[in-house]
Amino acid sequence: MSEKIAIIDCGAQYAKVIDRRVRELAVESDILPWETPAGALQGYRGIIISGGPESVYAPGAPACDSAMLTLGVPVLGICYGMQWLNQTLGGRVAGGAIKEYGETVIDILKADSLLLQGLSPREQVLMSHGDSVASLATGFEMTAGSGTIMAAIEDKKRRFYGVQFHPEVDLTLNGRQLFKNFLYDICGLSGTYTMENRIQKMIAEIRQTAGKNNVLVLVSGGVDSTVTAALLLKALDPEKVFAVHIDSGFMRAGETDEVVDSLRVLGLKNFRVVRAAEEFLNGVTVRGDRTIGPLRQTVDPEEKRHIIGDMFMKIVDRETKALGLDPEHTILAQGTLRPDLIESASTLVTKKAHTIKTHHNDSPLVRQLRDKGRVIETNKDWHKDEVRQVGIEVGLPETLVWRQPFPGPGLATRIICARTPYTSDDFEQAAAQTAATAAQYGFSGGLLPIRTVGVQGDGRSYGYLAALAGASDWDKLRETASQITKVVHQVNRVVYCLGRDQVPPIRTIVPTLLEPEVVEVLRSADDLIKRILQSYQVYRQISQVIVTMFPVDLAGNGGRSIALRPFMTADYMTGRPAAFPDDIPWECVQEIVRRLQKLPGISGVVYDLTSKPPATMEWE
Repeated sequence: MSEKIAIIDCGAQYAKVIDRRVRELAVESDILPWETPAGALQGYRGIIISGGPESVYAPGAPACDSAMLTLGVPVLGICYGMQWLNQTLGGRVAGGAIKEYGETVIDILKADSLLLQGLSPREQVLMSHGDSVASLATGFEMTAGSGTIMAAIEDKKRRFYGVQFHPEVDLTLNGRQLFKNFLYDICGLSGTYTMENRIQKMIAEIRQTAGKNNVLVLVSGGVDSTVTAALLLKALDPEKVFAVHIDSGFMRAGETDEVVDSLRVLGLKNFRVVRAAEEFLNGVTVRGDRTIGPLRQTVDPEEKRHIIGDMFMKIVDRETKALGLDPEHTILAQGTLRPDLIESASTLVTKKAHTIKTHHNDSPLVRQLRDKGRVIETNKDWHKDEVRQVGIEVGLPETLVWRQPFPGPGLATRIICARTPYTSDDFEQAAAQTAATAAQYGFSGGLLPIRTVGVQGDGRSYGYLAALAGASDWDKLRETASQITKVVHQVNRVVYCLGRDQVPPIRTIVPTLLEPEVVEVLRSADDLIKRILQSYQVYRQISQVIVTMFPVDLAGNGGRSIALRPFMTADYMTGRPAAFPDDIPWECVQEIVRRLQKLPGISGVVYDLTSKPPATMEWE
């Protein structure tokens, strides 16, 4: 029997994080679609069934081959996987008023549970579900709970285990221990899979895909595309590797010059920079029978992403010809990460996941090239922390490896565009509910008339933005924010209004589009925040600093507001906001507010309090 685990993908946002946890424990895995017949699972030492966005009792929901439960190997069901396991064996699953999104504390009820060995009596985990197990199938017992919710169940005799939470993500603090228990103690695996195995696999894939063709690699200067370029140079003749950096006009202050300097260490023989700010601002594209754009007048966040993604590909086509390369014998390479593909619901990684946001490196034009076998994506199976490990292994300098991520669309998707406020029929009710919940914790609360993107129950949400004001007690703010997203289902993100005692009842917006002067205000704010965080020597300790402009005038001066979101994460699929004063000194936050409010065009500053989930890292 092999040293492998089968992971059955039911469409979860986190299904592709499970194999990351398994790899951390030096175990190899295969991710297989939920339709996989039981016969194809023979030879695996264990089976893990992922979460998913559907209700297990709904028509058309993923229904795995129940015969896998007769193979005699251990089975671990996670979230949807637990519900499927219980229902298939005769238990009942139902929806309820209680929906858990975000960090939750559970109680371990069975100290002798082999799966839960080494965990504390009370554990912080990540929940993201609307349905729950209502009654247990015969043979199961409840081993952990969250109030009235069954958080973990097991059938010790048949070695069937289920957890309602997500042990694969960093927000479940001891999830690694749970997987270790399952893989080593329950499945009997020993762990022989190494980083060297993985790098050699990546190099072999490059050579197979490239063949005798030239390769054009898009380099942003971040660790993902830089690692891809470094691996290409190891795998191929350097004369056949052509690197292109496209400055869309939405880069950070001085970013392109920094990219050029940093990429010199790779020894690229063919490298060029394309400055295309005007092209992007005036860019259009076609979806179906409709032309969308130009970008500078586009409001919808998905349409903005479609235009930007297609503009990148149009410039790639042009540069391919300008370099004298034959388009039919040129392979595109890019630093696409696993989370990019997951959030875009790419068929490369899943069939049932919902689209959270379309990434520019997973546009329809890119997918067409993939279908033709003309795309190299060395990082498509990996997460950010794993790619950084690869970067260290191949000898990249630390300044490159630990460079903070910056999205391909750049500042374009960090400006929330709108012509009119968003206040649907349920706005006032949700605002009142938010205010009442905030008041219970001693804060002023309300809604702001815009929406942001989130992920709740493995599905995309496009919800209201809630705001809090009052004392700067971090623990109480986070507790309040978490409670609001649990009870006000129209809300997926909560911010703290810095320097304000009350949330004003705002129902209007400042009309905002991607005009150069608007982009420049955000660029100045972003640069100022970066320099202040560096001066307090905390910038390097934060995983990613996201600065967003949104069209709400908090101070009544006609300006727009800035959202500060310093974020802590390893896998870039889940994470939490940086805390003050533990991660960022309160004095640093206060200085940011003081200096931002002196910049022209800025009205107020808010601090994003929300974990991922229920909010995404980016607002769009």
